[in-house]
Amino acid sequence: MVAPAESSPGPAPGRHRIYLIRHGETAFNANRILQLPSTPLSERGLDQVRRLGERLHSAKLARILTSDLARAAMTAEAVRAATGAPLEYDDELRERNFGDLRGRSYDSLGFNPFLEGYEPPAGETWDAFHARVARAWRNVLDVAARTEGPIAVVTHGLLCRGVVLLHAPPAPGLVPPMRWRNSSVSIIEGAPLRATLIDCVAHLDGGARDMENDGHART
Repeated sequence: MVAPAESSPGPAPGRHRIYLIRHGETAFNANRILQLPSTPLSERGLDQVRRLGERLHSAKLARILTSDLARAAMTAEAVRAATGAPLEYDDELRERNFGDLRGRSYDSLGFNPFLEGYEPPAGETWDAFHARVARAWRNVLDVAARTEGPIAVVTHGLLCRGVVLLHAPPAPGLVPPMRWRNSSVSIIEGAPLRATLIDCVAHLDGGARDMENDGHART
C-alpha cells in the first residue's frame, strides 16, 4: 500500500466542491463479474443515473470529468444531459485493470482478486494503480482550480475509495465503506480537502437532496 500523498491545498476554500461519483449499475455488477471496458449500464443502471442527474440538477456544475470506460461515460452523459455542464474524458480515471481476469465471475476465481499484493495477469498492480490514482487526482485538482464552480468526477469504485483514503480523508465521524455503491455521490471540499459526504444514494430512495446544501453524511 502506498502512503498518503502530501496534502494539497486544492481549490480555494468556498469556491468549489468536487462531486465524486461512481458509475451506475451494469449486468456485470449485478452478476459479480469483473468488468470489461465496454460493459454498458443495465436498465437498472440507466434508471439510477437518470435519478442521479435529477439530484445534481441544482448543483450548478461547471464541468464534468469522466473515465472513458463505457459504464462511466454513460453515467457522465446522463449528468451532462441533466445539468448542461461540459464533459471531458480522462483515461487516468479508469477502474483498476484486472487484465486476463476481466469477464470472469468472482466465484469462478477461487480467490480474492483485491488482496494486497495480488498482481492480475496482464493487469495492473496495486502500486501502479495507486500511482495512477494520484495522477488522476492531481489532474482533478488542476481542473477544479481553473474552473469557476463545482465539478463532477465520474469514475469507479476502487478509484473513489483510493481518493478518499489517500488524498481527501473523511471529515470527523465519517468512515469510507469497503465497497462504493452504484451511482453514489461523495463530496470533497474545504481546505484542506475533506470528504464531507461519502457514498450517498439518497436519490435512489425517492428523495433528491439539495446538492448545494448537502454534506456530512453517508446515506
